[in-house]
Amino acid sequence: MNGKASMFSGLVGIFICLLTGSLNARPESIPFTPDRWQVYNGKVVEHLGRNSLQGSARLKDCEFRNGIIEFDMAVTGARSYPGIRFRVQSPAAAENIYVRPHIIGIMDNVLQYTPIFNGAACWQLYYGEGYTSGLRIPTGQWVRVRIEVRGQQARVSFGESAAPSLVINQLKHGECSGGIVLTAPPDGSACFSNFRVDKEAEPEFDPPLPVESPPGLLTDWEISRPVKYSQIDLEKTYDRQELPNLQWQKVSCEPSGLVNLSRHVPRQGREPDFVFARTSLESGSGSPLNLGFGYSDWVVVFLNGEELFNGSSPYRGRGSSFQGIIGFFDAVTLPLKKGKNELVLIVGETFGGWGFMCRDAKAVYLKEGVEKRWESRDDFTTAESVLYDPIREVLYVTSFDQFNLGNPRVTQFISKVSLDGGIEERKWIDGLNNPLGMTIHKDRLYTAERNAVAVIDLNEGKVIERYPVAGSVFLNDIAIDKRGNIFITDSRKNVIWKYAEGRAEIWLDGDEVLDPNVIYISGPTLFFGNSGDRTLKSVNLPDKTIQPIAEFETGFIDGFRIDEDGNYLVSLWKGKVYRVTPEGRKTKLLDTTTPGYYSADFEYIQEKRLLIVPNFFHNTITAYQILDN
Repeated sequence: MNGKASMFSGLVGIFICLLTGSLNARPESIPFTPDRWQVYNGKVVEHLGRNSLQGSARLKDCEFRNGIIEFDMAVTGARSYPGIRFRVQSPAAAENIYVRPHIIGIMDNVLQYTPIFNGAACWQLYYGEGYTSGLRIPTGQWVRVRIEVRGQQARVSFGESAAPSLVINQLKHGECSGGIVLTAPPDGSACFSNFRVDKEAEPEFDPPLPVESPPGLLTDWEISRPVKYSQIDLEKTYDRQELPNLQWQKVSCEPSGLVNLSRHVPRQGREPDFVFARTSLESGSGSPLNLGFGYSDWVVVFLNGEELFNGSSPYRGRGSSFQGIIGFFDAVTLPLKKGKNELVLIVGETFGGWGFMCRDAKAVYLKEGVEKRWESRDDFTTAESVLYDPIREVLYVTSFDQFNLGNPRVTQFISKVSLDGGIEERKWIDGLNNPLGMTIHKDRLYTAERNAVAVIDLNEGKVIERYPVAGSVFLNDIAIDKRGNIFITDSRKNVIWKYAEGRAEIWLDGDEVLDPNVIYISGPTLFFGNSGDRTLKSVNLPDKTIQPIAEFETGFIDGFRIDEDGNYLVSLWKGKVYRVTPEGRKTKLLDTTTPGYYSADFEYIQEKRLLIVPNFFHNTITAYQILDN
């Protein structure tokens, strides 16, 4: 290379470095000056050595859609709700993230995301994963807050931790843009400093999992205009009192079942507001319906003009710590008549967002081609695992006894059950220590106990040996390869053990193994359900190479089998069973979450196409025929 070429190359390199540095540089901090911020209900002060905002302010001339917002926040620990509103379309419509520093260490909803509709912050309607999380915020010092937004997703990080404190999978206003407002009381209980916004950043998010609706939701309603408390008689339906021009509008519930009234009707002032909501229920037989429902803050339930329920659950209405969070917490029996029935609710609000949700509390989802065949008697004590013995053509069921974990005075057992659900021998094997998963190898039954593997002679029907697993915490499921090596998941220790040649050792651990539950071996492949990251995974036994197969919603991945077509059957503990292709495509076969029937470590008999599910707390097992292809 000659001198000119070398010099040119050097200049190009310097230019590229400067350009890259410019592209990667963090945006400058935006000072709290009048030309950049409109301060209201607050002031700019010196706090903890910095120029800071005490109170609330709107960032001028900023239209934020996607990007990264960062700022420092300092709190005193006094009661306050400091945070930020973004994508602000009006004072009555925005996304809102805030903290409750005064309840640190007491509750798990210190950090909250809530949408604002018609001026109402709907925090009572949105709670749990994707909306709230626990957080410890130190007082008297600056803490970094980072909010990443793209499309309908966002995540919030506090301090120096790389892990987000809250992941928001669905911003309720959808993809939109708007302003930015910092919010805090003017009393100095919270201050902001070092504010930055990068509207050009494109944070990466994994695609959100689709939200599945529980079975039995009442989805379609009509709601009236709001009526003041002083104008309504809560003991009468809408057609029995003088309320002209109710202006009915059709609404549908969200996938969770929630009808968020704040989306559709504004509050009219401090006096409580009420709306009527109505829907029709058709009954071919006139059988009663068990209605599960939730509401915020008041509700009266009528069927065909007759009052069946009247209740209230406002914030602090049942004690100083009562939040008034909505959920399917109440139920009432509807005495349906044959034909058309009118269900009417009167729903009232004072604070925190208002809405309601209703469902058939006994509804079960069965995919077309899946049929229930039988259900056993409730003779088990926490039915956890089912295993088929093809030689003897019987089922074995472990009674885990959730309510006597580690109690030396109470032993657990394995039952022998016929293929039509009859219990042949309730305590076929007794004296076990909370048995969970089972497997058969060379005509012996192996089951995972608390800290050991029990070996059972199938012909004699008794425990002949125990293999201790020293250092284990909570052994869960078990599988054996062709060589006789035993693999056991340890859900609390976050490892997979291997027992071979008379000793146990940790075979697999690390970031890929977090709360492992079900385990299964087919040829050279070990499958396990990793509940910590909600992923079904496969492991190549010779080299321990791990591959993800499919991701699920939050919950324990509790059962796994392979069907006659090579697809995987997978259960989530709280009541769902899926068919999963080797490529990871999921189809729901069964959903019993609404009536609360759990689906633990099931069995599937290929030649009979029979799925047998242990229902855990219900102390039964249920068989389903899978007839579709």
